[in-house]
Amino acid sequence: MIEGFLKIVERKIHEAQEKGFFENLPGKGRPLELEDDSHIPEDLRLAYKVLKNADCLPPELELKKEIRRMEDLLESAPDEKEKYRLMKQINFKIMKLNMMRGASPLLEDTEIYYDKLVEKFGRKHGPR
Repeated sequence: MIEGFLKIVERKIHEAQEKGFFENLPGKGRPLELEDDSHIPEDLRLAYKVLKNADCLPPELELKKEIRRMEDLLESAPDEKEKYRLMKQINFKIMKLNMMRGASPLLEDTEIYYDKLVEKFGRKHGPR
């Protein structure tokens, strides 16, 4: 039964090749971009792949993406007051992410502290 099915599939693929259906496909001539999903439990890989293809991220990854976006905004914030406001929002999101994970505190993302921000941007005064 399976052999008959495989023969039909092979024949259909061969016909499609002859008709040029596989020409001008995106990525033609380039190596495949294989994703490393070894960090995802085997029983969840298919579900994660479906969600990714639907452009849906798990809540933890969505939050991490938002934190990275806000960190980029922090670097280009126009004044110290705005930087402080963004830093507080980032810290809240990092705390939320760490709580969602339920992991060891040693594996948690670290919050951004005002003193480090002041040191990085060279200011000596401002809100605390």
